[in-house]
Amino acid sequence: MLAPQLQRGFFINMNNKKQRLIFYIDGFNLYFGLRSKNWKKYYWLDLVKFCEQFIRSHQELIRVNYFSAIQKSRGKQDRQDLFLSANKLNPRFHLFLGKFLEKTIDHNGQKIKTFEEKETDVHIAVQMIRDVVLDQCDTSVLISADSDLIPPIDFINEIKPTHKIFVYFPPARFSYDLKQKATNYISLNNHEAKFKSSQFQNEIPLPNGFILKRPAEWQ
Repeated sequence: MLAPQLQRGFFINMNNKKQRLIFYIDGFNLYFGLRSKNWKKYYWLDLVKFCEQFIRSHQELIRVNYFSAIQKSRGKQDRQDLFLSANKLNPRFHLFLGKFLEKTIDHNGQKIKTFEEKETDVHIAVQMIRDVVLDQCDTSVLISADSDLIPPIDFINEIKPTHKIFVYFPPARFSYDLKQKATNYISLNNHEAKFKSSQFQNEIPLPNGFILKRPAEWQ
């Protein structure tokens, strides 16, 4: 048997174990929320730094999973590439890419070609479930207002009722159904200061001499 002081030390360590958090960010849901709020100036966002601001002393940020798709427009694609390149400099940032599929819609009798984002909600669902099953986190934080993500939340609640799921609604976005399923929720409408303080520097020098510059359109 362990000595009493060692036993006490063991229990102290167990009680002081930090709660592990993983963030799951629906990229376009957040992007369009910022755009709807007219917060374009916050697009140049350091996602890990932003998520860290919600972490309390008894918690630790394991990683930030970001889900998106490559833009089809060349200008948007270039700006997105700068944004993703800046965030990928942090090892706790993990990128999951879906794709855009071309489709034709009827607008007032006129056929218009457009693109529809695919696979993002599936990637989020799989990753959330995987991390719970593999015991990668104690709390999942979803940044989205997409009610299509209710099924994975229901499944997680079924297989591990003690697991916490927080939902952070992007600016100008809300889902009553997601709110009902979450352990807790907040609206990022009320956290403009965190967006403001989580901006990258306007220029980020890389080891190879290249400089990532904040897009002029995001000033």
